Amino acid sequence: MNAIHKPELGAAAKLFLAKAPKMLIDGKWVDAISGETFPVEDPSTEEVITHVPAGNKLDVDRAVEAARRALESGPWGRLSPGDRSKLIWRLGDLLEKHVDEFAEIESLDNGKPVANARRDDVPGAVSMFHYMAGWPQRLSGETLPVSSPGDWHAYTLREPVGVVGQIIPWNFPLGMLAWKVAPALAAGCTIVLKPAEQTPLTALRFGELVQEAGIPDGVVNIVTGYGETAGAALAEHPDVNKVAFTGSTEVGKRIVRAAAGNLKRVSLELGGKSPAIVFPDANLDLAIAGTANAIFYNQGQTCTAASRLFAHRSIYDQVVEGVSVAASKVKIGHGLDPTVNFGPLVSREQHQRVSGFLDSSRSEGAEVVTGGNVIGTRGYFVEPTVLAQTNRDMRVVREEIFGPVVCVQSFDDDDLEAVARFANDTEYGLSASVWTQDLRVAHLMARKIKAGTVCINTHNYADPAWPFGGSKQSGWGREMGKEVMESYTELKSIAARL
Repeated sequence: MNAIHKPELGAAAKLFLAKAPKMLIDGKWVDAISGETFPVEDPSTEEVITHVPAGNKLDVDRAVEAARRALESGPWGRLSPGDRSKLIWRLGDLLEKHVDEFAEIESLDNGKPVANARRDDVPGAVSMFHYMAGWPQRLSGETLPVSSPGDWHAYTLREPVGVVGQIIPWNFPLGMLAWKVAPALAAGCTIVLKPAEQTPLTALRFGELVQEAGIPDGVVNIVTGYGETAGAALAEHPDVNKVAFTGSTEVGKRIVRAAAGNLKRVSLELGGKSPAIVFPDANLDLAIAGTANAIFYNQGQTCTAASRLFAHRSIYDQVVEGVSVAASKVKIGHGLDPTVNFGPLVSREQHQRVSGFLDSSRSEGAEVVTGGNVIGTRGYFVEPTVLAQTNRDMRVVREEIFGPVVCVQSFDDDDLEAVARFANDTEYGLSASVWTQDLRVAHLMARKIKAGTVCINTHNYADPAWPFGGSKQSGWGREMGKEVMESYTELKSIAARL
């Protein structure tokens, strides 16, 4: 691969990056108390884009204090549901106004193709804020027809859970911010947000929109820092009522242990090893294009990535060849190039992790049909890779790679129970897809697969109204839809003797 060409940023993105980034705490832009910073890299070139504050426990403490004050004595709690709705909708409008700027910053920071960020990430965040803007006026309790002796007025209320700590990942920085911030605001909570240290920039730019929208000071606080310092401090903080985390299962378990101190609420969206199952009657053009996209989109750095591809023996060779051809046709380059559809991995650490899996796949006897190598000596690029002749005993089949590597396996059993056992043979249970034109097979398989989300003749589906989350070691709780509001509200029961 030749030296990476880095396209020019637009004027708005340049203006934002020209500033020395600071954290947003209590409506003020501040440095870390320690004065320390850390670098943010362009993963396509390994160049340092900027430095951001290295927040730690002291910074988390002052952010939580600001959030508590905004919740209990600021104007936020006195706003009507209608006024809260207007502010959340305004955040969506402001994001929509700055689509190109946010797409460029997201691409530069994460490495993802700017075309994807412009088409998917930013509009998806806009939709999330607009959808959640309707919820403040729909949060309601019930009047209960109790049977106790005497006359009673019994009812329930839904109230905000309180101060929420939100820790978001680096693969979809703006999208995951929207998934967490929008429902928390809708419920009336206040927030301390910690973006991933690899990708803090769109979160900081979003903080400027928070102020422009008129959200009161202290309602949304943004602390940049490392997971082991700022993230850990937020998870264990005694004055945080809930932690919402998206990331690896390993870190999710640490979050649970840290949250035990004050028994704070925890929601977790964790790892996956998602199966895609292609039956012999599937529309192969659709299935091949769809399953290739399901693993190579975002360079495979997607929790729902279809990294285990099962194809019926009668079509196995066609599926392997088709997905391999799709892999060979991706255009690799700097994410800011609008013609590129495959960028780098996010960091050196992730590059080394995926490279290690590629090495182990060869040593364990997998057949590398296409790809299988790192690209170049600068930037964190890895070829999209198709592995055949894989089995359950291989690391690449058991463990989450979080990269553009798919393991293809065949099945020849028409017993749906047997096929489901293949799909469910994992500690994860986040997502799956079924590819068939037989409605009976599609819906029976959807029932048998142990996953929080199942797609039929598509993969990586998302919509603000569609609840998303996992089972087994893929997490607790749900994002999006009406179900997410249960994570950010407490149900209070009231009984009055009349």
